Amino acid sequence: MEKRGKMRILVLNCGSSSIKYQLIDMETESLMAEGIVEKIGEDIALFTYKSEKYTKKKREMVVDNHEQGLQLILEALIDPANGVLNGLDEIDAVGHRLVHAGEHYSDAVKVTEHVIQVMQECVSLAPLHNPANLKGIEAVKVNMPNCPQCGVFDTAFHQTMPAMAYLYPLPLELYTNYKIRRYGFHGTSHKYVSLKAAEFLQRPLESLKIITCHLGNGASMTAIKNGKSIDTSMGFTPLEGLMMGTRCGDIDPAIPIHLQQQLGLSVDEVNNILNKKSGMLGLSHISNDMREIENEVLVKNNPKAIMALDVYCYRIKKYIGSYFAVLNGLDVLVFTGGVGENMPILREQVCRDLEAIGIKLNLEENSQRTDGIQVLSANDSSVTVLKIPTNEELMIARETKRLLS
Repeated sequence: MEKRGKMRILVLNCGSSSIKYQLIDMETESLMAEGIVEKIGEDIALFTYKSEKYTKKKREMVVDNHEQGLQLILEALIDPANGVLNGLDEIDAVGHRLVHAGEHYSDAVKVTEHVIQVMQECVSLAPLHNPANLKGIEAVKVNMPNCPQCGVFDTAFHQTMPAMAYLYPLPLELYTNYKIRRYGFHGTSHKYVSLKAAEFLQRPLESLKIITCHLGNGASMTAIKNGKSIDTSMGFTPLEGLMMGTRCGDIDPAIPIHLQQQLGLSVDEVNNILNKKSGMLGLSHISNDMREIENEVLVKNNPKAIMALDVYCYRIKKYIGSYFAVLNGLDVLVFTGGVGENMPILREQVCRDLEAIGIKLNLEENSQRTDGIQVLSANDSSVTVLKIPTNEELMIARETKRLLS
């Protein structure tokens, strides 16, 4: 067993049928254990556990609900053979990744009855995520009733956007009565990498104009000025903005109406097309996994994969141009997320022909796949281009520690 640290925080990211977890020792900010419970409520669930001295192992079992899933995680953490804790009382707090709180919170929160009520009110805004987050909170209450819980909302970082950025040009009463507006997501990741960029460059965050590109299966971009989000690509839901793995991103709003009227599709069928059958998967007819797309482009020269990647990169490039205008200049461009960190051909294609706004890539450096923060820009580039691995779990743990201190 390891020695007792000053504070140990269990970070949970609860999806509709999964729980990702990390146990972090905040004295050194080191990862003690991590893993995931997948396919909760299905015939066979998968449980993965990994610690420094224990190689990642996947086990198949039946897990009926989130409460059982959390129980499994806690048992693994205190297991006499492979656990990292002597008892559950060594967990000082639980930090949750929470998704939607509407306009209520602009910072991390201690989980209270009011927070739970707000999340319930926002279920219609995030029907896949908020119910799962609530199940995670309830599971902690049952398994660890005396452990304090904190949460960081995906939407919180973007609450600094001005009205001209978050309002849609719809009848104003749709905002005043129903809060239909741009909320933005991936806020914890955008905040984390902007802080890391300033720290790495040894410059005050308040002095920098930054564009962050969080590119994963879901993807979003944020314009950050003086350390604050002033615009972001995802909107009322995570469907707006960039082309993604299976989501369409920006399209003509009349298209869903056209699909219903001309093809006789239901609301659910249209929603399924836009969220689960579009994006990279829809255009390429290959996959939503960018590793497969990269292979099809580089190895097989597949024309559909090339076309889909062209569209993907073009849309990122358009957002860089618009955010350059919004920020009135640019100091730092950050690539993060599974795709942003690991796909050199995407970064090269996005940054090509952007010299007019000061972006010039060092192609040799960009082609290197290295761990940690990497400077990708050429020496004569006026904009610093960085690859920064995101760490939303550590950001949540830091915010939890700050709240409880």
